[in-house]
Amino acid sequence: MALPFDLEQTWLYPLPEFSLIALQGEDRRRFLHNQTTNAVEARAVGEWFETVFVNSTGRTLELATVYVRQDSLWLQVEAGQKDFLWQWMDRFIFPFDKVELRDLSAHYRAVVLLGEKVEEHNLGWQLPTGNQWLAQSVQGVELLISAQTGLDLPGYTVIFPADQQELVNQLWGHLPLINPDQWESLRIYQGRPQAGKELTEDYNPLEAGLWRAISFTKGCYIGQETIARLNTYQGVKQRLWRITLDRQAEAGTVITLEGQKVGILTSVKGLTGLGYLKTKLVDQGMTVQLGEAIATVEKPPYLSHQYYQGPS
Repeated sequence: MALPFDLEQTWLYPLPEFSLIALQGEDRRRFLHNQTTNAVEARAVGEWFETVFVNSTGRTLELATVYVRQDSLWLQVEAGQKDFLWQWMDRFIFPFDKVELRDLSAHYRAVVLLGEKVEEHNLGWQLPTGNQWLAQSVQGVELLISAQTGLDLPGYTVIFPADQQELVNQLWGHLPLINPDQWESLRIYQGRPQAGKELTEDYNPLEAGLWRAISFTKGCYIGQETIARLNTYQGVKQRLWRITLDRQAEAGTVITLEGQKVGILTSVKGLTGLGYLKTKLVDQGMTVQLGEAIATVEKPPYLSHQYYQGPS
């Protein structure tokens, strides 16, 4: 199955809703380190990384992208989760903590430049690589450019002041646009889980394949005991897969194998979906059913598991 876009061409995706929370204060690293799954205190200024907010039983609340700045941590989160996460973090800030939350969502916007030849459109700038981000000044405006698209596809995310949309149009307005429906197709094809669909309190980040965002050596954090136990005893009972259908189905449809329920479809666009399937019963390449639809189980590139025991 091929990607729904030709990555030989460079595409522009203006994020329709962009939410950004800044953590300030000298305790900001320690605070986020203790609230999420990744090793925040080990990260250097100029890095970006992903981390997962989980509840006390290790169930998933949100996957955030964090930019480490000299004086703050910027958290890029889904718009629908911003207020919830703000309240969640605020309840754990105690009077003696030197941590301050600031909502930057009204002040910044973001676009994603997607494609294998995106460097041809960088105007000769130095570009970040790996888990780096760089600040570039263009006509006196600071742009934050990170070497990631959120989908494990080649390209960059550019964060810019909200009142500088015209500058962004001048720089990249000639590129073909990706609309939200097309982006949703890409998200599902790549396998990035989304809050309210794959990321809910029904699932944990190991089931969601978010090993990239989890440290097993960082020590205690909210939900750490449950996640550590699942990892130690290889107790992941279900796993997120890409589902390729032969006909339409709706999110929430039960997935069966030989008449037995083995999972549920969590997202779908066209004939491609995502769904959680029982670890001991389903493996890559198997055929499952969703009502009248026949579907093939595939591994999406965004997700990873450091161990996996398939059906015996």
